[in-house]
Amino acid sequence: MEIAIIAADTKKELMTQFCIAYCGILSKHNLCATNITAKYISEATGLKIERFLTGEQGGEQQIATRVAYDEIDILLFFRDTRPNSPYKEEENELLLTCDRHNIPVATNIATAEALITALDRGDLDWRNFVNPTSEYNRSKRRVF
Repeated sequence: MEIAIIAADTKKELMTQFCIAYCGILSKHNLCATNITAKYISEATGLKIERFLTGEQGGEQQIATRVAYDEIDILLFFRDTRPNSPYKEEENELLLTCDRHNIPVATNIATAEALITALDRGDLDWRNFVNPTSEYNRSKRRVF
């Protein structure tokens, strides 16, 4: 599965701790994240993470584009919940794109834990049929 990770500045430490706790599950999947979040997580866990631009440079839009092409299966997005936090418009656009493409999203640690444990149980395997880059669909292309 392809898991995208974004954490606001105020949530990077929480996201890092979450990834440390679930490193065993996350290591079985392909991870991508905005640049600074990826740096924090990879330094703390050793996980291999594809890096996008920082959020303010367009990293969220890069992830939204991959969501629109069904190339992301899960989004872990720990947002800044303060009323006047920046980037609300970009965040809302990303979440709308996930809604349109039926991408499971966690915006807090409780939901993230539910998604990751569901992923580990196989409850999200249906995403393999939707994602054109999944191992399932890559193997089907080779068969004639």
